[in-house]
Amino acid sequence: MQTHLSPEFQGTPEGAEAEAILRKCVHCGFCTATCPTYQILGDELDGPRGRIYLMKEVLEGVQPTEKTQLHLDRCLTCRNCESTCPSGVDYGRLVDIGRGIVERKVPRSGASRALRRALGDGLSSPAFGPAMKLGQLVRGMLPGPLREKVPARQHAGGWPTRTHARKVLMLAGCVQPSMMPNINTATARVLDAAGIQTLVAAQAGCCGAVKFHLNDQDGGRAQMRRNIDAWWPYVLRGEVEAIVMNASGCGVTVREYGHHLQHDPAYAEKAQRISELTRDLSELLPELVPLLKDKVRPRPGVYAYHPPCTLQHGQKLKGGVEKGMAALGFELRVALNESHLCCGSAGTYSVLHPQIAQTLRDRKLGHLAALKPQAILSANVGCIAHLQSGTDTPVRHWVELLDAALA
Repeated sequence: MQTHLSPEFQGTPEGAEAEAILRKCVHCGFCTATCPTYQILGDELDGPRGRIYLMKEVLEGVQPTEKTQLHLDRCLTCRNCESTCPSGVDYGRLVDIGRGIVERKVPRSGASRALRRALGDGLSSPAFGPAMKLGQLVRGMLPGPLREKVPARQHAGGWPTRTHARKVLMLAGCVQPSMMPNINTATARVLDAAGIQTLVAAQAGCCGAVKFHLNDQDGGRAQMRRNIDAWWPYVLRGEVEAIVMNASGCGVTVREYGHHLQHDPAYAEKAQRISELTRDLSELLPELVPLLKDKVRPRPGVYAYHPPCTLQHGQKLKGGVEKGMAALGFELRVALNESHLCCGSAGTYSVLHPQIAQTLRDRKLGHLAALKPQAILSANVGCIAHLQSGTDTPVRHWVELLDAALA
């Protein structure tokens, strides 16, 4: 794609990166076939190719409008288009640049700014935990849309007390400890059974994705730096062999710390090292299988598995959960139709664009229900909460199933 950057962006890091990405695009349109919002809305500007044209115009000097902003906002950032693109267009990075520029040029309404600020600050606030506990206590009295965002209270189980020579760091996350604490403790117990100790750095918190994707990119980078500071002593001492992520949405973000902080002279090198150490929990399965095989007693039955977009498209990790769990005796199946499509959760998307999010959720649940599963499994807290809000079938993290089957 031919480009002519406006003087405003010529010679800037974001201009140079955006231009390189744009020039890879041959506008073939393959991406539209796998874009969830294009399939639902049928508008070219609500598909990757149309959004690329919008961002190209902005970079070439056209003044963006509220309509431009809306089309970029409605992107789920699922990155399915990246898996489809034959030219290797880094759409996720381009849309980060485009959204950041449009955010600076198009003022939002006071209500929109307030909601986005509340989400960005609230979800990563220390007050989120007490607020969630209160919501769970009165869950039955909450109105339907709000009740959907408050999962039933979950018993977390105990944290293992043994020490091991092998150690990993784990990011506890911002909402997961309050909404679904058993995912973290189950992860620690499974790794403990394999002779690996799980450490959590007390000062680490939100990975930065929530603020960053709400276009508070400076706020997101500040959270990234805080996490690096919390983890760096463990890295310097050589105490841990990996930083493990059990929420794929966090994992894809932490894997890109090196990119997000590449122009920060104080953090660029550290951020790259953190990205290199980051592993999704599923990447440990090939090593865990022989260590756990004699300790696991799988329960019979079919489990439907929804691979999150942040795992299969963002991190390019496909089939690992299914293969590893099958080797341990579990029968996991992905949907026969549209297993590549987003469930509609997408971080705060289900709050900002509930109608699209619910349409995608119900479409996804319909395909998963066809498998007649005894439970639905996934690998990201947002996907799990969003799917559970639309079904009575239990929705859990795959590591919880594995933990429950440990003899």
